[in-house]
Amino acid sequence: QAALRVTPLGCAAPPVLGWVAVTEHHWQYALLLFLIIFVWTPPHFWALAIARRNDYARAGIPMLPVTYGVEFTQLHILLYTIILVLVTLLPYLTQMSGLIYLAAAVVLGAIFLRYAIAMRQPGASDQLHMQAFRYSINYLMLLFAALLLDHYLLIRP
Repeated sequence: QAALRVTPLGCAAPPVLGWVAVTEHHWQYALLLFLIIFVWTPPHFWALAIARRNDYARAGIPMLPVTYGVEFTQLHILLYTIILVLVTLLPYLTQMSGLIYLAAAVVLGAIFLRYAIAMRQPGASDQLHMQAFRYSINYLMLLFAALLLDHYLLIRP
């Protein structure tokens, strides 16, 4: 069972390691990337866990929706998504990025929040949870793509 334990801490470490390998300055920016992935991981994974809760229950894997219920998990998805939206503003606020990234972070975050709120509605389907899970994968890719685009275009306020 130890092999099944994947933590946000381990999943979020690659940006820090890559940053340290490539550059020796502004290491605190690497920590912002770490923080984004660290906070993104729970709502991303819990959406999948809700959709597959019966499989986890049959396998005896104590995932959050199995141990505490779907409603509890949905609430925590919403709370973590709110934190995520705030955390994704930090690269702009610390002048790591510019307006392109900020616009992408706001738009992508608003869509993610819409999913998190929709999942809290009574009768939210497993299909909706899977859509949110798939969106969260694209969300992270597009957010980091915007960060790269912003870096190379250097549009600053």
